[in-house]
Amino acid sequence: MSLDKSTIQKFGTAPVFFTAISTILGAIMFLRFGFAVGNVGLWGTIAIIIVGHAVTIPTAMAIAEIATNQKVEGGGEYYIVSRSFGLVIGSTIGVALYLSQAISVAFYIMAFCEAFKPFFDFLFQNFIFADWLDWLLHQNQTIAIPALILLTIVVLTKGAELGVTVLYAVVATLLVSLVAFFLGSPVEGMDEIVVTSETLEKVSFFTVFAIIFPAFTGMTAGVGLSGDLKDPGRSIPLGTLSATIVGMIVYIFMAIKLDSSAPQSMLADTSRLIMSDIAIQGYWLIPLGLAAATISSALGSLMVAPRTLQAISRDNVLPIGKANNWLSIGRGAKDEPYNASLVTVAIASFFILLGALDAVAEVISMFFMVTYGSLCLISFLQHFAADPSYRPKFKSKWYISLFGAIACFGLMFFMNAGYALSSVVLILSLYFVISWFNSDKKNIALIFQGVIFQVSRKIHVFLQKSEKESTKSWRPSLVFLSSSTFQRLDSFNLTRWIAKKYGFGTYIHHLDGYLSKQTNEQAVGFKNRIIQMANASKSEVYVDTLVNPEFEDSIAQVIQLPSISGTDNNLIFFDYNRDKPEEIGAIVENFKLVQSVKFDIGILSTSGRGYGLFRQIHIWITKNDFENANLMILLGYVISAHKEWKNGSIKVFIIYPKDSLENEKQRFLDLISAGQLPISPQNIEFIAKDEEKSTKEIINERSLDADLLILGFLSEAIKRFGIEHFDGYNDLCNILFVTTEEGKQIK
Repeated sequence: MSLDKSTIQKFGTAPVFFTAISTILGAIMFLRFGFAVGNVGLWGTIAIIIVGHAVTIPTAMAIAEIATNQKVEGGGEYYIVSRSFGLVIGSTIGVALYLSQAISVAFYIMAFCEAFKPFFDFLFQNFIFADWLDWLLHQNQTIAIPALILLTIVVLTKGAELGVTVLYAVVATLLVSLVAFFLGSPVEGMDEIVVTSETLEKVSFFTVFAIIFPAFTGMTAGVGLSGDLKDPGRSIPLGTLSATIVGMIVYIFMAIKLDSSAPQSMLADTSRLIMSDIAIQGYWLIPLGLAAATISSALGSLMVAPRTLQAISRDNVLPIGKANNWLSIGRGAKDEPYNASLVTVAIASFFILLGALDAVAEVISMFFMVTYGSLCLISFLQHFAADPSYRPKFKSKWYISLFGAIACFGLMFFMNAGYALSSVVLILSLYFVISWFNSDKKNIALIFQGVIFQVSRKIHVFLQKSEKESTKSWRPSLVFLSSSTFQRLDSFNLTRWIAKKYGFGTYIHHLDGYLSKQTNEQAVGFKNRIIQMANASKSEVYVDTLVNPEFEDSIAQVIQLPSISGTDNNLIFFDYNRDKPEEIGAIVENFKLVQSVKFDIGILSTSGRGYGLFRQIHIWITKNDFENANLMILLGYVISAHKEWKNGSIKVFIIYPKDSLENEKQRFLDLISAGQLPISPQNIEFIAKDEEKSTKEIINERSLDADLLILGFLSEAIKRFGIEHFDGYNDLCNILFVTTEEGKQIK
């Protein structure tokens, strides 16, 4: 539906601040903060505040940074995560975030019920009720369900506008109760109370931390209102950071006040509201403040959670298409997430009826920690990626964001390893489900592309600057130039086999013509087709295209290309169809050009048989090309390592005249035993050549059933015989002719 943005986005910074601060200074502050001081003391509590804010402050800074770089629309934290990490990862975290927000509604309303405990205690002491009514009044759900219904009516009928108005009222009430607390006096008879070891049952620091930490996690509550703000880029960072800092200051002074106003035994007692014993008129102001804090937190969560779910649905990532459509519907001029609110209320009602939310509250904290860690990680990765388009008005530091991310994920396991592991398993399960139903959205997010770019750049520069070792192992860094990519796949297949594990491969498709808008568009189209081929075959080949009027021009460009490995290319391959001998002409004519840059050279001669059954690789070594032996054997080994050749074997044939065969045989065996030929003696067959048959005839006889031949040749043979040197193998499979610039030493 078409909406006027000026009508929808109408709030300023105040709702962000008040939503966050009312969640920070919420249920935990009233119900469990005295418990913390009573168990770990003043300095232990201050340590908890500092450690907790070591997570929340970097997160608040990360939110401020990200929000001032991009337009933050509806969905708040989900929008930031999904637009940074991509929809699949972002929606995975978003679903977990939504569940934690929805369950938080139940948690805060159940905590709200605690404010009525003094009232019900008064009733039970002064009146007698029927058994059924007495049971009913002892159930928290008696207050919780009507409170949820009332809040739901407020949100669904009046929307965020009235919700924010109510928010102002409850924050004012919260402020009054805090002032009354800080102006209060120590409990009566404090000096006479003796604290013994039997009085207290000490709880460990991290157990207390796990209970208290949710008090600090409300700083992102206002981010969920992003779709209803006039200027999210200003309001989110200002409101979030100010709420975080104000909350930290209030908690530090509260710890000092509690420590000086009551003994540890009373503070550690969770059955009483110790703040009401300290505050002026605390018997009614503190329960009122508790009610205000919890109902405002519940109201904030009830406004934010449906907007998160609505944003997720509008990205069409949920498995059921109709559910996406139904949940994404907004009502009224302000696009209120009506249907998403109904689902949120249903989830909250379920957990209210379930009761006993302490364990659930810890799981909620885990999900919030995952969200906060993700936000810090986004900020860090953006710094590392160094994307020129990432120019936030507010800038954090990369090390602050990194520290925040590590702290978030680490503290999860310190708080509760079991819940942390459960959260990780749930999030992974969500990821696989969402990924399965959204296979078309598995695009790598720009943030990861930037990180990969920076890592690749640094590795390339490092390798280039590193000293070359005087004796180094050889690794193929291949560039294959072909103009017949779409006529035969043999060349591309050979490239991906070599590049799969032991080497690097660049495949260049030559396109005839002069560079123009039309030929450039053709080249881009061809490149995309080759990329699809690479994806379909799961290859690790870098592909590109070149437009040139002559094949020679493309050769000249290719031999000057930098390698994708960070080191120089050392191997170049060409191809031709054996049934079209004219194709080899351009290769032979430019042989000297390629030799000028000292490349090893391979020429793939393709036939109708292709690579046959991928079973036998035959390598032929003669007295004229012994220096090619190691290169041929190494290439055979690299090719055979690919899974498509998993049932294949390498056979090496060494052919010498009869009179010198025995001496050469011993020389080869000595080289093998010394490790200078990478082949086992069992895979070698020595052949005595007589005058009756030529080498080509012997090869044609012995390798008739082979699936790939690797033959050596020398540049002198090209000068002497030209293209005729490659003739005479018409009935054989594909042949790779190889010549090395210098012999490969195997160490």
